[in-house]
Amino acid sequence: MRLAVCAEMVFTDLPFVERVERIHERGFDVEIWDHSGKDLDALIATGATFSSMTGYLSGSLTHDQDELLKTAEQSIEVARRLGCPRLNLHGTELGPGGLPVRPQYGVTGEMWLAAAKTLARLAELGAAHDVMFVLENLNTEVDHPGVPFARAADTLALVEAVDHPHLRLMLDLYHAQIGEGNLIALLRKAAPFLGEIQVADVPGRCEPGTGEINYQAVATALQELEYTGTVGLEAFAHSDSELALRRFATVFGGPSRLEEI
Repeated sequence: MRLAVCAEMVFTDLPFVERVERIHERGFDVEIWDHSGKDLDALIATGATFSSMTGYLSGSLTHDQDELLKTAEQSIEVARRLGCPRLNLHGTELGPGGLPVRPQYGVTGEMWLAAAKTLARLAELGAAHDVMFVLENLNTEVDHPGVPFARAADTLALVEAVDHPHLRLMLDLYHAQIGEGNLIALLRKAAPFLGEIQVADVPGRCEPGTGEINYQAVATALQELEYTGTVGLEAFAHSDSELALRRFATVFGGPSRLEEI
């Protein structure tokens, strides 16, 4: 497994490029969110390996689909510059605080069909540019109320329906624990469709070992599944970012370079 760390959530007292440098120096790949407003040349100059980034700026799977496709193409251009292979999607556009720009508290059959068609178009776009779009599950109870297709069961159903190698799951186990639980069974069911896994503990959305999830059991399950993809730490540091990275690496077999820092 490769390990990545989300630069949006650790070393938050530092400028963004310095966060990326810190993560890279410690041997991890780097995840970022929205690319707009970021100094791409400076990010490239860090020499970091970028694992994933948000794959759109605006639009939705069920409305403003052309806007979603247009900003997805723009994101692909940024991903090409960064060498980033995965572009992350959500059920709808997220605004400040992770809240949906247009909340949708109910999902109709027509919305399911529209979402599947939009994802199929995105998958073809990914194939044309040799990138993978990944659809992330979220939780609506704590962090993202009003997001449609939020549960892991929903994202898995959509990815299965499209059944395209350039559309896979960004399976976030923090969100899944809040929304569904039964994480190891979920991993086994989702295994053929995994593009990347993200982790944080519950409650608090901090690093593994600070909450209720038995991440050592999760790591063992991933080994049994022979998962060789990326596990990303999308978590706040409970007390100290260096300690958060060490805890993450301890559970998932992280970079030996951490021992030198």
